[in-house]
Amino acid sequence: MRLLVYRKRAHHKRSPERVPRAKLHITKGDTVVVISGEEKGKRGKVLRAIPTKRQVVVEGINIAKRHRRARQQGEESQIVEFPAPMAASKVMLIDPKDDKPTRVRRRVDTDGTVERVSVRSGEPIPRNR
Repeated sequence: MRLLVYRKRAHHKRSPERVPRAKLHITKGDTVVVISGEEKGKRGKVLRAIPTKRQVVVEGINIAKRHRRARQQGEESQIVEFPAPMAASKVMLIDPKDDKPTRVRRRVDTDGTVERVSVRSGEPIPRNR
């Protein structure tokens, strides 16, 4: 009968893989409407876009609560509410012409700049950074 000998396996360091930066159809400052989920139909302004995770943070939507512990003497613990990130595919950009949700296309101008174009009206959508 053989004895079982446990050997430590060599630990391989994984190189941090570069996450491809997604081209989002939404940027910071855009007004969007939620198209699915429990917040469906609500509108808000995009506070932050996270292209590596394909997520956006929308003002007043997807509110999460975090319980904060008191760190210093005299400081009180509290419950902090903040808008949590949500998938960019769950929101739709508002067309500035008729104030309704629209899909977005990209158009390259003659000078090489890329602009967003509303599918609904064909009007260019300015970036509101």
